[in-house]
Amino acid sequence: MHNATSIGRSLLWTVTVLAVSFLHTGVPEAQQFLAIDPGIRGGEPGAGEPIAGLTDREQDFFEVGKDDFEETEEVVNGIGPRMNLDSCVGCHNQPATGGTSPAVNPQMAFASKDGGTDSIPFFIRIDGPVREARFKFNPDGTRDGGVYNTFTISGRTGGVDCILDQPDFEREFARNNLIFRIPTPLFGAGLIEQIPDSVILANQAANPNDKRRLGIGGRPNRAKPGRVTGETNKNGNDGMIARFGWKAQNQSMLMFSGEAYNVEMGITNELFQSEREQDPACQLVRVPNDVTDTESITTPPGGLSAINLFAFFQRFLAPPTPSTDTPGGAASINNGREVFERVGCAFCHTSTLTTGDSTVAALRNQPVNLYSDLLLHNMGPDLADDILQGQALGDEFRTAPLWGLGQRIFFMHDGRTSDLVEAIQEHKDPGNEHRSRGNKHKSSGTEKFRPSEANAVIDNFERLGEQEKQDVLNFLRSL
Repeated sequence: MHNATSIGRSLLWTVTVLAVSFLHTGVPEAQQFLAIDPGIRGGEPGAGEPIAGLTDREQDFFEVGKDDFEETEEVVNGIGPRMNLDSCVGCHNQPATGGTSPAVNPQMAFASKDGGTDSIPFFIRIDGPVREARFKFNPDGTRDGGVYNTFTISGRTGGVDCILDQPDFEREFARNNLIFRIPTPLFGAGLIEQIPDSVILANQAANPNDKRRLGIGGRPNRAKPGRVTGETNKNGNDGMIARFGWKAQNQSMLMFSGEAYNVEMGITNELFQSEREQDPACQLVRVPNDVTDTESITTPPGGLSAINLFAFFQRFLAPPTPSTDTPGGAASINNGREVFERVGCAFCHTSTLTTGDSTVAALRNQPVNLYSDLLLHNMGPDLADDILQGQALGDEFRTAPLWGLGQRIFFMHDGRTSDLVEAIQEHKDPGNEHRSRGNKHKSSGTEKFRPSEANAVIDNFERLGEQEKQDVLNFLRSL
């Protein structure tokens, strides 16, 4: 008969032997511990406020612009006849006004709002991202690339006799002709707008040997004659570097605002004055729908048009504030930042660029901690959307700024994942010519797309120990 002491000693010995045995079984570290996405960082948004240092007058423009940005549009305002949603903030409100897709997709409720009779497209889900749809090609095989709106004003209050069919998204999906985009966050946009082309080009030229070794290229998107498709900025005269949008297709916040007002909500304006939908039964408001009120004498901001107000709001919107200790603690975040640079991520996701001599003092000669080089990089067939915008090819995308990533829900240009680990893995693609049976990527049906420029960097990441991987993930979610 054993007493309690001897039983306790026996159990302790057994546990110790098992633990030592496990440590020496040769089980790979990846099977013992797998780094995981810490998930959306909690706490205060740390975003949505005006940039520090604005004058009282600039602050007024920010506040009035924000009010207009958050306003819900109606048929009487010119919304439609085709649109994706009825407000800017509907697409840009995670984690605060000016952000990106929220957790609950407002497009679901909008389909039937105010008597709307639209069906909900298969790619719109209550827990999915806000999405716009584009078709790659026209029926005759020529390039398309434009936005096909998800909803119409059919049946809605004020829509009168306007009856429109929705695009046949199912058919285009079956033809491999349908792609998606999600909203880009707008925090810190004014700082990005004020980065001189010379700074972008100097950063592009930096560290040439390291970039060449890793297979990293990158080039700016310049709007030039003969290469303009879709709704790209069509001014090909100045050849300046564009920097906004998934393919860096727009150069300024005003162009970005005017285009979105017309394309996403169907509201014509001083930049885009023609209705996209020409059905005469659906022309219910004078064109352009929204213009500067030249008779207004109120101040501020007078009778400025909505797109100017949107531009001022976005221009004066502060960048997101990163966390110094969440998730994982300060030591993990700091190590993750160092590892992020060591494996080569920072060659594209450049931590800091600098603004120039702006007319707005708050934007003048400021560090911009955006984690992007604002250049186009080819990302391989699996991410390729086969859309040309400006000089951007079908497999090229702008390096997405990472500031604010800690509170984003959806990743990649089409919102295909909410898992940061998967998003990192999606950067790796051998290209069509290197595909083999069993490869996790699916062919897009073409044979023209190159390997991703991120392949060597992702290989470096995958060779890290699990704790270092976790540190990188913690660092990214701290941003």
